[in-house]
Order: sequence, then C-alpha cells, then structure tokens
Amino acid sequence: MTDHITTHQAAEDARNENIEIYLNGVLVPKERALVSVYDSGFMLGDGVWEGLRLYNGTWAFLDEHMDRLFDAAKAVDIDLGLDRAGVVQALCDTQTANDMHTDAHARLMVTRGVKRRPFQHPALSQSGPTFTIIMEHSQPSLPRGIRLATVPHMRGLPMTQDPKLNSHSKLNCILACIAAEKAGADEALMLDVHGFVNTTNACNFFIVRKGAVWTSTGDYCMNGITRQKVIDLCRENDIPVYERNFSLVDAYGADEAFLTGTFGAQTPVIELDGRAIGGGGMGPVTTRIRGLYKDLIAKVTT
Repeated sequence: MTDHITTHQAAEDARNENIEIYLNGVLVPKERALVSVYDSGFMLGDGVWEGLRLYNGTWAFLDEHMDRLFDAAKAVDIDLGLDRAGVVQALCDTQTANDMHTDAHARLMVTRGVKRRPFQHPALSQSGPTFTIIMEHSQPSLPRGIRLATVPHMRGLPMTQDPKLNSHSKLNCILACIAAEKAGADEALMLDVHGFVNTTNACNFFIVRKGAVWTSTGDYCMNGITRQKVIDLCRENDIPVYERNFSLVDAYGADEAFLTGTFGAQTPVIELDGRAIGGGGMGPVTTRIRGLYKDLIAKVTT
C-alpha cells in the first residue's frame, strides 16, 4: 500500500514550471513571484485565501467563492484593493496568461501587506494589501482512499480563531496533520470542542450509515462550498442526510466515509484509527453522490 498520500495529491504536470502568477496587478513568472519578508502574511499569517477549480473553461461556483472571500476579508478588516468585478477579472487574466481551460486550480491569497516594522499591530501595515493568484494545471491523482487518524487538536470556538475563516494562519491544522502522519495515517480527523466528530485538517468529513449520509452540525468547521453542494444534492435526490453531532463510535461503525473539498470533490476514506471503513474503496452511496456532483459541475460549466 502506498505509504502516505494527501487529499490534494495531483499528477505531476511539467507545465506548472512555467506558470505566470498574478502579484499585485502584474503577471510575473513563477521564479519572480516574490513577496517581502516584511509581508504580513509571511510574518504573522495575517491574511485570507480562497481556492477555486476550473472545469471546461468555467470557474465552478464562482459566486459562492467570491462571497466567501469578501466575507472573510471584511471579517478580518482587510481591504482587497479590488471590487468583486476586479477580482474576477484578475482571475480570468491569470487563466488567459496560462492558457488554462480545464483541470486547473487557483489559490487567491490576500494579506494585510508589507509592514513598516516586524511587529504584530495591524496599523504597521500601511502599504495596502498583497494580492496574489497562483494557478496550476491540476488533475487529482489518488492511488487509494485516505487513511485518517483522530488527533487531539481541535477546530476551536469562534472567539479564538473562527474555523469558518480561510485564514493564512493554518498552524493548528498543520500540527494536526503532522500528528496524524506520526500515527501512520495520511491526514487528521479533528473533533469539536464537545468531543464530537468535526472535520479533517483539510476537508469536510462525511459518513454513511445504512444508506443515510451524516456530517457535523457545521458549527466548528469550514463552511465548505462542496460540503453544502453535497448536502443539497442529497436533499434533492432523496438521499437521507443529517447535519448532526455524532461520535467516533458512530464513525467507526460507518459503512462508508468520504471527504469533500474544492480540489478533490469527494474523496473516499478507507480507514479511521486503524479500523477499516467499508470495503476499501468508494462505496455505493459515495459513488452515487460523486456522479450527481459531476452532473452538477457539467450543468454549471456549460
């Protein structure tokens, strides 16, 4: 069995060595896409980001992604320096510069900008935001399902670091992923503050029990766009779906489990804490949901 994989594992693509990256209004070669060591993002993780996926020349669920980006920027009091139309234009310009048509992934990142001195206070960031778009040719390539390990790291309360924010400060999730790898798994399953199953370090988490789909309440996890699309598709297609509190006991006894995210859509989970989930591959309910999701993508990108 392949040792360690990730939910964002992609096939190697030599074209990514020559990509153009959007940096503060200018498209520059990858090797020249550099920011200052005084940048707020580098220095303090002070920024927000958004990931989008390109299918058949169209950025899937663009409006929802723009809503989430602008909501996050407002929440952390960062002025993007562009209005919504300007951000979309920057995205399209980067796509054109890289001659990308499908199977591409974009990561938009905005920080508070370059600081005058190397300290925390946001007032020290006076030069305006740093805004960059990294766009890569990206085809998911997973040799098997994901193995998860439960870790002590939690997605916390909104008054600490709100888990609904796509913030640059991802150390908590990185430490969770490290702990899972030390335990021999690929990625981490994180619980909420009450001990209920919540999310992974990188994706939203679902289980299937007796034909019904379960996921967390959503109170302590990223408000995933793919997560919501899966919930909506289940409701529209008579697949029982529940947003509820559930424990590791429920997860260990699941017939199937899968992850959702912009990059991988629906990724099967084959093991949790050393316990096999399902038959070692993608189960029938997950397969049906993936088919419905592919149909939805085809509908919104044609």
